[in-house]
Amino acid sequence: MKILIIEDETDLLEVIRQSLEIENFLVECASTYDSALDKIISFDYDCILLDIMLPGGNGLDLLQELKNLDKSDNVIIISAKDSLDDKLKGLNLGADDYLTKPFHIAELTARVKSVLRRKSFKGKNIIEIGNLKLDVEERTLLINNEPLMLNRKEFDILTYMLVNKNRLVNKTSLAEHVWGDHMDQADDYEFIYSQIKNLRKKLKDNQAGVEVQAVYGIGYKLVQL
Repeated sequence: MKILIIEDETDLLEVIRQSLEIENFLVECASTYDSALDKIISFDYDCILLDIMLPGGNGLDLLQELKNLDKSDNVIIISAKDSLDDKLKGLNLGADDYLTKPFHIAELTARVKSVLRRKSFKGKNIIEIGNLKLDVEERTLLINNEPLMLNRKEFDILTYMLVNKNRLVNKTSLAEHVWGDHMDQADDYEFIYSQIKNLRKKLKDNQAGVEVQAVYGIGYKLVQL
């Protein structure tokens, strides 16, 4: 799961980033209106934490931009402005939740997980396809009720592929979801290839009822066997 934090208070941004990374989320950050706009145009996110008052612009305008781009990123507004008008405007523009500063980090984390469950997994923590059962929150995978250990990237890839079952996922979308804007780590997609190769072998060796199929030159598709 990939999250974008748009927040200009450096200390708060860092606390939120660290707390979400402990929960195994992939986290990116933006501290100005312009840098945030560049990211939401260039990438897709599972959840955006959005401050309203930003250097260079208003966070509600970013919400409008998401709407103009027809993007379905989940948005939680985090703002010191406890104005009913701001809340209503934000929710009317498509925000999923509104949290007023100051707040407890544990509450923010719980709301992020709730939004992700509600939208991405239809309110459930567990994805079941065939003999495979993946627990998104606990980050565990069972095949025929037997645990299969995956590394972090393998798990993130499999989760993304399960959510997009039977859809062709191109390499760029997959890379952006798993590595965010740190694409240099993927070493020109070779690292992605090696992670998927290992994942496919583990699934096959453990008689998984799904397979990640390669579509030459384009990307991958997860199908049920």
